[in-house]
Order: sequence, then structure tokens, then C-alpha cells
Amino acid sequence: MAKELLIDPATTRSRSELTFDSIQVNTYAPDLAAERALHGDEALLRIGRDMILVREFELMLQAIKRDGSYKGIDYVHAGPAHLSIGQEAAAVGQAFTLGAVDKVFGSHRSHGEVIAKGLSAIHSTPRPELDEAFRTWSEGAIWNVVQDRLASDDPEQQAIDYLLYGMTAETFGRRTGFNRGLGGSMHAFFPPLGIYPNNAIVGGSGPLATGAALYNRLQAKPGIVVASIGDAATGTGPVWESFNFAGMAQLHTLMDEKHRGGLPVVFFIVNNFYGMGGQTIGETMAYDRLARIGAGINAQNMHAQTIDGNNPLAVIEAMTVARQHLEAGDGPVLIDCQTYRQSGHSPSDASSYRTKDELDLWASHDPIDTYFARLTDGGVVAAGRQAELKTWAEERIAASLEVAIDASVSPRLSLRRDPAVMAELTFNNTSIDLADAPAGETSVPVSELPHLQSLARKSRSGLSDGPGSKPFSGAKAITFRDALFETIVHHAAADDRLAMWGEENRDWGGSFGVYRGLTELLPRHRLFNSPISEAAIVGAGVGYALSGGRAMVELMYADFIGRAGDEIFNQMAKWQPMSGGLATVPMVLRVSVGAKYGAQHSQDWSSMVAGVPGLKVVFPATAHDAKGLLASALAGNDPVVFFESQRLYDTVETVYPEGVPAEYYQTPIGVPHVVREGSDLTILSVGAVLSRSLEAAAALSSQYGIETEVIDARSLVPFEYDLLLESVAKTGRLVCVSDANLRGSWLNTVAATVTTEAFDDLDAPVVVLGARNWIAPPAELEWDFFVTPADIVDAVHTRIVPLPGHEVQDGPGAEGTLDESARGI
Repeated sequence: MAKELLIDPATTRSRSELTFDSIQVNTYAPDLAAERALHGDEALLRIGRDMILVREFELMLQAIKRDGSYKGIDYVHAGPAHLSIGQEAAAVGQAFTLGAVDKVFGSHRSHGEVIAKGLSAIHSTPRPELDEAFRTWSEGAIWNVVQDRLASDDPEQQAIDYLLYGMTAETFGRRTGFNRGLGGSMHAFFPPLGIYPNNAIVGGSGPLATGAALYNRLQAKPGIVVASIGDAATGTGPVWESFNFAGMAQLHTLMDEKHRGGLPVVFFIVNNFYGMGGQTIGETMAYDRLARIGAGINAQNMHAQTIDGNNPLAVIEAMTVARQHLEAGDGPVLIDCQTYRQSGHSPSDASSYRTKDELDLWASHDPIDTYFARLTDGGVVAAGRQAELKTWAEERIAASLEVAIDASVSPRLSLRRDPAVMAELTFNNTSIDLADAPAGETSVPVSELPHLQSLARKSRSGLSDGPGSKPFSGAKAITFRDALFETIVHHAAADDRLAMWGEENRDWGGSFGVYRGLTELLPRHRLFNSPISEAAIVGAGVGYALSGGRAMVELMYADFIGRAGDEIFNQMAKWQPMSGGLATVPMVLRVSVGAKYGAQHSQDWSSMVAGVPGLKVVFPATAHDAKGLLASALAGNDPVVFFESQRLYDTVETVYPEGVPAEYYQTPIGVPHVVREGSDLTILSVGAVLSRSLEAAAALSSQYGIETEVIDARSLVPFEYDLLLESVAKTGRLVCVSDANLRGSWLNTVAATVTTEAFDDLDAPVVVLGARNWIAPPAELEWDFFVTPADIVDAVHTRIVPLPGHEVQDGPGAEGTLDESARGI
């Protein structure tokens, strides 16, 4: 496709000047008469009530954690309690304008925001719709308890009790909590009310909220998204990446009219001036005013403003204006909401980094007391109303607490007694039926796609017919790259929920050409170039998938996993199990494994990823399996990291006699494949070492009469051992081979498992081969680093069975030595 944006030297080299608009600070002008006219007295009272309820929940947690008792109810809580006492106006003001369709992603300190958002959504949601959501969530686990123990004739009170009980039970790790007790205090969420993951990683909600807003924009869904994060989060890279991703210029300039506009996300910074004990302004950050950050993102300064977060009405005004910008397609928005955490970072925090004078100063500006004083003085509420509402809040919190700690109705999951529970909650192992998916929006009919038409002229098999057949070149037969492309086209055309992004994905066709030809098929909102922002790429995928979309995102090299480490290991991997299996993350992360590019571009990090619970890890070695496994990954409702070796992109299919079928098919994830049958030795290979394993097997057969069975793992997680154990029972010997570093290799787990499960069948120790425990060297030296066929034969000779007349290569073997271990390599 022709380039759409001209970079004109006449413009870029001309003399000019950048100017910046001013950023407003605390411009809200309190006017009780105007506020009464705008909101009504009932709403003003509800704001105060909600702040009191939020405060009381936090006071309950503080009392339970510090004293082991609240209102005569004794309980010992082993988990954390990061309190937000003093920040109630920020939480309630933020939530006031939001309905259930609007999403809020919070932080580790978001109990108050959960309750505030829930109260706002309860108020604005029709009762039948609300009751249906409550009855069906977690198969009615929360609803049944509330109906039995917290029944009320008042529908609103019933809904509030549901909210409080669900949050309390979750905080205390109960199966009847919002997330079956697996989210806990810092990770609770409840999508029916628009309460999305609260993130224990500082700034972790930034990319997720960006992805949720991307879903709204690309799928034309209603509602806005709020990333509610602390001021210290602005020191993290993923948050800055999210600012940029949410405002990418192409959203305004290159998208079609239906999908045009900045992402509808508010970066709502709860600025309490501290990151734990570090003071942001004046100490750990460079800015004097947090809102100044907006000037570094776009010409609109992200519509940034600093507001008084101790006045809920100032917060409401800021959120109202923010929504206007977002609904006009003019996002993102940055709100610097200044407030103060009167409590410590947690109950164990003695606040030694703050003076008593400072604490007293802010206590005199307590948001609840000052708010009710205004309402009382203005005649909106009676003088004793604040005390009455506090008594009500205490009663509701105490009632929920009593039920939540009663093990007879609020039990915990039995993880040790029933290990299958976590397997079911980690992976749902379900798939969509593409026939039921909404048809994908394409620029041309699939049948008219030129690249697909060219592939139809290629041989499906990589081998020529007849005796002595030789492999075709990639110009004549379907390659590994082509096979991936065919599956991607099929899913893109069949399912409009699937969106794809990454570096160089569109005009370039992907760094390694897998997407070449897709630009002609897919409009930009379904396939676009992302910034070089690995954290935002992956994190946005997680938020997109959590919101109802299906994402396929790409990291150019496995080595770049480190740039998106949190988003892969703490976000993509964990939200399904931390939701108690109630949320799904249908997402595929494509990662290429490099070669010839040295230490920062040639590492196989598949073992590292396989060591993180919650991720399916796939690593095809043939074109046939690449097509089928990617189809299973894209159809599945679990998060999958899909590794692809750059060594394989141009290879044709020589393992499967039928080649790569033209029709759509799925290959099951978790089932290894016997590539070559044998009776004397088993080789298990991962990824691109399959061809080297087959070469070694041929040498062992022709030179030493050892018939080797070669098994391609195909996936690391899950992995069914039956076929491998059957092979070992037959051969009595096993060599495991991959390009991952030997130390920490997933194959060491395989070796330990086989040794335990098949000890009586083994005639020799299981041998694991891998890349040396060094940095990957430049191309000229890489075969001193990666496993070679000769390394495999050497290992058989030195560790399993002596090979007559065999001479071992110079230097240590690929299985490593004790001396190397002592040297740290």
C-alpha cells in the first residue's frame, strides 16, 4: 500500500516555534447555590453518604489489621490492607459521572474506588439489569449468601450489601468474594459494575485501561475508561508509553471516520504526594506540578488540569469535562487530582517520613467533615445527618464483615485438597466457533487478496515427488511464514473482534514478513503499527481482551520480553486466575526468536516464559504445525505466547507427507508429535532444533545403528507426557534439546518429571542440551553457542552409550560441566 503521510523537508526544515497553552490549577469555584441547581440536594447528600461508606470500609480494614477487631467482631487478617483514608472525595467524585458501562482500572489502594464506582453504577443501572448481573456472577455465589444472610426489603440497600459483601469476602480470601478469593485486597474487580482489575503493580493499570479504551474505539462501544493510578506511577515507563499510545496521531489522521479519535481514556492520577515514603513533588520526580506532564504528550496538553481532590464537586466537574473531550474523540485526558492519604501506606507504616504538623494540617481539611460542614451551613442537610450516615455505614460494614468471616457460608477454596481447582481457574480451555463470530470487516473480499492468490499457486508440500526428492525453495512451496499468514487471514476475515498491532505490522508487513499482504485486506483499525513501546503493546492487548475483544500483538524479538516483562508476567498471565476464572483473556502474543544478531537479539526465552503460571506457551517447528497451532491459539479463550524461530520463516514443510493443508484446521495445544519413529533412543526437541535433532538421528542410524525416535514438543505449556513416557518405555533413553540456555531450561523440568515417572524404564540418565550459559555471540560464533547435531551425538556417546570409534569435539559438551557451573556459566 502506498505511503499515506509525506514527510516534507520544506516543512520540517522551516523555522518555527512551539507554543504551549496554559494548564489550569484548582480553577473550580465552589458555589453552593449553583451546585444545588446543577446536581440537586438528593445527589449532594448521596455524594456525602458514599464518602462516609468508603471511609468506614477503610476504617474497618485498619481496625481489623491493627487491632484484630471491628465493632466487637474479631478477626485476624493475614493479607495486606493498603488504605486510602482521606482520599474519599477523589474516589466518589471520580465515580459520580460514571455508569456500569464505563470502566475503571485501579491500583493496590482501590478499595474505596471499587465501592465508589459500585455505588454510582448501582444508582444508575435499572434494577432488573442489576439483579440479573448479581444473580449470574460466579454462578450466584455472592447473590445466594446476600439473599440468605443480608436480605433487605429495600432494593438499593440489597444492592449495596451485595457490593460490600463481595468486596469484603474477596479481601479476606473467601470463595464467595468477587473473584472467588483469588484476587484479594489489591486485585479485586467486578465487571458487571464496570469495576475492572485493581493492580498491585504501580502504574500497571495504565496499559490495561489504554487497551480497554482501544476496544471501545475500534469496536465502536459506548463508555469511557479511567486509569486510576497514583502520582508515583508517573515515574514508570509503561504509564508514559500508555499516554503516547492513547494519543497516537494515526488515531486522528489515518483511521476511517467511524474509528477516528484519540482513545476515550482518562488518566486519573490520585496525587497524594507520596510513593510509599518517597515524596514525589520536590524529591523523586522532576515536575513541580504533575499536570505539567501533559505538555510533553500532545498539543492539547492531554487537556490536563490540576484539581482539588478534597472537594468531590471539583472532581465531578473535571470528570464531566473529561467525558466531553473523550466523547468528541479528543482523548486522552490527564487529571492531576490532588488529595492526601491520612493513613499510612499500610497499617504497618508509622509515617516516619511525614511530620505531625503536616498530618494535622491535612486532617483539618478532612474531605468528609468539610463537605458536610458546607452542606449543613447551607441548609442542605440537618446538623446530625453526618453522624446518622456514619452509624448506617458502620452497621452495613459490620453486617458484611460478620458474614464474610463466617466459614460456614463464606468458605475458602480448597486448593491443596483439590488441585484441579486451580487448573480449571487458570485456563478455561474453551474456544470460539468462528461460524458464530461477527464477520470481520475487510477492505476487499478474501478471495481477491493478491498475496493469498499467489500462495494458491505454490505446492502444499515442501518435497518434490519421486525417489530422491529434494525440498522445494520457498518460492515454490508454502513456507512457515505463509502458513501463519493463511491462519491469520482466516481468523481476521471470520472474526471482527480480532485486532492486531505491533512494530512495523502494517506497511512493512511485519518485521519478518508474516503480515505481508494483510494491509490490502484489513482496514487500519484492525491492523496498525504501534509505537516501539513493548509494555503498551502487550498491556493494551490485555485490556483489549479483558473488555471483550480478541487481540494478537507482536514483539519483534524474544529479547524484548524484558521491555514488557510486567505486562506478560503479571498482567497477561494472571488476570484469569486472579479473577477466579471469571474473566477471560483471549490474546495471542507472537514473539520471534532470533539468530545471527548477537547477545540482545538471539536469545530463546521460551523457558523463561514457560516458568510463569498462567500462560500457554507454544513453539511450532514446522509449517504444518505453525498453521494449526496458531489457529488453536487464536480460537482459544486463554492467553498464549506463541514463539516463532526466525530460522524457520523461509522453511517449507518436509515433516508431514501431506504438507500444509490449504483448508483451515486446528492442531491441539499441549500434544507433542512423533516426527521420526525409533526403538533405541528418544529425542525431545523444542522449536528450531527439530531439524538438527533429525540430522543427529540420521547420523546415529547410518553410523552407529541407533534408531532414534524424535518427538517435537510443539508446546511447553500445557504439555501432555503420555506420548513421551510411552516412547521412553520403549527406548529406555532420552535426550532433550532446545536453543534456550541450559540453566533454567524448561527441559530440566521435563527431565526431572521423566526420571520420576519412568525411573524403572530408563537405562541411562536423561540428558538435557541447550545453549551455553553465556550471552549469545555474534553470527560468526553462534554455533559455538547453540546446540548442533554433533553436540547431540556427542551427548549420546558421553552420557548414554559409547559409540564405537566416535571422537568427541573439542571443548565441553552442550550438556554443561560442573566446572562451568562453578564459574557461573
